[in-house]
Amino acid sequence: MLVEHVEVTRELLALLSRTVFVHARNPPRDPTLPQLPAASASLIAAAAAPRASAVSCCAEPAESAGASPAAAAAAAAASAGTPVPRTSILVVGGTGTLGRQIVKRALDEGYDVRCIVRPRESPADFLRDWGAQTVSANLADPASLPAALVGIHTVIDAATARPEESVSQVDWEGKVALVQAAQAMGIQKYVFFSIHDCDRHPDVPLMAAKAATEAFLAETGLDYTVFRLCGLMQGLIGNYAVPILEERSVYGTSDQTRTAYLDTQDIARMTLAALNPERAAATRRWTATLAGPKAFTVDEVIALCEDLSESRAQVSRVPTPVLRGLQAVLSGFQWARDASDRLAFARVMSDSAVISAPMDETYAALGLSEADTTTLEGYLGEYFSRILKKLRDVGAESKQTNFYV
Repeated sequence: MLVEHVEVTRELLALLSRTVFVHARNPPRDPTLPQLPAASASLIAAAAAPRASAVSCCAEPAESAGASPAAAAAAAAASAGTPVPRTSILVVGGTGTLGRQIVKRALDEGYDVRCIVRPRESPADFLRDWGAQTVSANLADPASLPAALVGIHTVIDAATARPEESVSQVDWEGKVALVQAAQAMGIQKYVFFSIHDCDRHPDVPLMAAKAATEAFLAETGLDYTVFRLCGLMQGLIGNYAVPILEERSVYGTSDQTRTAYLDTQDIARMTLAALNPERAAATRRWTATLAGPKAFTVDEVIALCEDLSESRAQVSRVPTPVLRGLQAVLSGFQWARDASDRLAFARVMSDSAVISAPMDETYAALGLSEADTTTLEGYLGEYFSRILKKLRDVGAESKQTNFYV
């Protein structure tokens, strides 16, 4: 009966959200972001009734049916609701570079994982193969979100707009709709991934959206943890490691920005540590920057790839003033606005800054040790070791081989 009631409630929420739309709550207005569209009435409907009704909405009061006092007491207990298991989590962005590592880690640790997936040509079969449940929903369609939250204790939001998508629609409007839905559905924990120092760059759309979402989340009554990321080691494979092996040019800027990259597997480990009941007090309504053990410049990353691959890189440098100029030109064209937005983000990453933060307090709060965190030297060393072994095994030239393995 529990499963049946949850499914009925899911269908009702979906029906409500498809047919009636009203404004649920006004988010904080940011001058760099568009006005939020009206939210689904299903959010208000869910907020007005206890989330426990999802498991007891079809039960009649025992007294009205002439039941015994014992039966009436049992019915009253049922109407109070069945607690949602702490192990039930929803991962948003589960097909992404970071999200899939969180899904895999959570499954390995015994969590019941549900993932939001969008209809796509390449279905997320690997998530189901791992043991996760998938539900169809989309941040660009707020009406699809409430039903995905039925029976969920914790939401882990690792999604962000793809290059072809609108930052405003996905990383602002979609995220506010998701937070509203989580609040209305009584979600117990909300984990949000943001960007280091996003609040210091309101002129960069993606960072402005992240900062505004952080502010909106803080205004809710949700128990949240915000992790601000510096950089992902996995991104260096496509940007530097593969082009060097394929004897193609790699691109960098003329500055000395240093970034403390983290392996997504370590980020997943830290995320699950934040869900540990023993860490609940330390991570309640908490914001922390996650940084790798050491910060590297682009030149140092390229040199490391050269040493490990036994190759020489063809480096093409883009002066920072050129990035600024190109951003100004593209911002004048509506069709190029998203390209301009991403150039603005790239420019922030090219201002000779140090994109890092101390991690001592964070490791202590999570009950983890830096000694267990992967270094960039170790990560790239393992990657090139596997690739070069494959090359030796097949006797191939580097530029004839697929290096995304």
